[in-house]
Amino acid sequence: MGLVFAASLPAQAQPQPQLDLPRTTLGAGMFLIQAQVAQTAEQRATGLMHRREMPPNEGMLFIFERPSIQCFWMKNTLLPLTAAFVADDGTIVNLADMQPQSLDSHCSTKPVRFVLEMHQGWFVRKGIKAGSRLSGAPFETRPAQ
Repeated sequence: MGLVFAASLPAQAQPQPQLDLPRTTLGAGMFLIQAQVAQTAEQRATGLMHRREMPPNEGMLFIFERPSIQCFWMKNTLLPLTAAFVADDGTIVNLADMQPQSLDSHCSTKPVRFVLEMHQGWFVRKGIKAGSRLSGAPFETRPAQ
């Protein structure tokens, strides 16, 4: 009887990636990026966790309320990523390569409101580095001071 009961219990739910976030199109030189936008604390905390795949020109843009030193880790993140720490005007302050499932902290070198995560190596392959400028709606409006 116990076996029948145990077999009828649902398997423990696997954590699911968040795939239903709003999206925006960003520009990086001649390249377009389709970015999911993580703007709430919960969306930012989950980020790209549990994603097993991501299209080549897709990423996630994290938007914070005010500029601050932003630090990221890769807990429960399965894809190797590069984080671009981005100033309000779209200028990339610094880039950090991050390894899957790592608790190492990767931080901006200056206060920023934006962090864009892309596949690791995407920025290098496109010739985009610190000092390059991203374009798109998030960088066209400034927060109220």
